[in-house]
Amino acid sequence: MTPERRAAGLILLAACGYGTLSIGTTLAARHGVTLAALMSWRYTLAVPLLVIAAGGFRSLRASPARAATLVIVGGLGQTLVTWLSLSALQWLTAATMGFLFYTYPAWVAVFAAVAGLERLTSVRVGALALALVGITLMVGSPWSAPMPLAGVVRALGAAVVYALYLPLLHRMRGPLEASVASAYVIAGAAAVFLVAATSQGTLFRGMTAIPWAIAFVLAAFSTTVAFIAMLRGLAVLGAVRTAILSTVEPFWTTMLGALLLSQRVGLATIAGGACIIAAIVLLQRTAVPVIPDAPPPE
Repeated sequence: MTPERRAAGLILLAACGYGTLSIGTTLAARHGVTLAALMSWRYTLAVPLLVIAAGGFRSLRASPARAATLVIVGGLGQTLVTWLSLSALQWLTAATMGFLFYTYPAWVAVFAAVAGLERLTSVRVGALALALVGITLMVGSPWSAPMPLAGVVRALGAAVVYALYLPLLHRMRGPLEASVASAYVIAGAAAVFLVAATSQGTLFRGMTAIPWAIAFVLAAFSTTVAFIAMLRGLAVLGAVRTAILSTVEPFWTTMLGALLLSQRVGLATIAGGACIIAAIVLLQRTAVPVIPDAPPPE
């Protein structure tokens, strides 16, 4: 297996991990667990798992400047993306929020092309368009229902922030192993959500056996595995190809929702998933060399 295909597999694995998050959040909410509390435990439980994956505390070696950047900037960026996207659900349906958020591959491609970091080829544009068509088929048109401005701003804001955060995270990581960099970022996000949940008095609210199990799955799969896989794949493929491959996430979420939440899967979902798969195949069969990012000095 070539490094590019291995990296593509890692990105697809990460997308499935992230796609599991919304299902877990929905199940936990049914038990009265708040978003802040669930994210607190998701990130807090993930930190020791990432430390183990890195090889222990002795492996968490980084310059003070890089460690602080990952904890503060990385942690706040992760927190902001999570909060913007999920809080938009107060005004928007999940389908509408999903459509708006999954415009982020287009933002990634535009930002990378403007910055001169990656080439925006016709193949990439075609694969991106095909993936966005697939997402539209799956979640439906956002114009089929009224869209309050507050929800639209948050959903699109999450897409733009994530598009900027994805390549920034790669640069902040520098020469660090993916598990090491992830441990610092997740520790920063955990601190923010712990403060929020504690101040709200909801940290332990509703945390019975099932929510604890959900929190652990989100920590292990949707955070530990997903972050390491995403960073390793991103280092090989670059931000644009990573973003396009990640559009498999809503397809995975839909399938998982049908299995665990008894949500209906229609022909539009199947057609949308086929478009996304076609975009992934097209992208992988016509790989384009990436203009590498220069890591900042240690």
